[in-house]
Amino acid sequence: MATVELNGAAITDAESFHVESQRAFGFPDSYAHTMDSWVDCLSYLRDEDGMSSVRLKKDEVLHIVVTHSEALRERAPDVLEEMAFCIIGINERYEDYGEKPALELELR
Repeated sequence: MATVELNGAAITDAESFHVESQRAFGFPDSYAHTMDSWVDCLSYLRDEDGMSSVRLKKDEVLHIVVTHSEALRERAPDVLEEMAFCIIGINERYEDYGEKPALELELR
């Protein structure tokens, strides 16, 4: 299982979430810093599309760990809620393609 850590203490709003995500997931310079872009970048982790430095093998799961999640929950609860919602949607997209869900979220 692959693991990526997002530093919840570094996230105070939507923009800092995207900066931290770009760093942690290795999104390309062209990453648009929107939730639509975030979803797109994480929807093809088993393909060779170059939208993330993370590449999963067939049926492998990416464990997304948010450290300092309480700080994130206090300062930007909407960001945390939207991230969790999008992870559910991304996993549904993988299932629609006949694949195992690819993302797992852990709050620390």
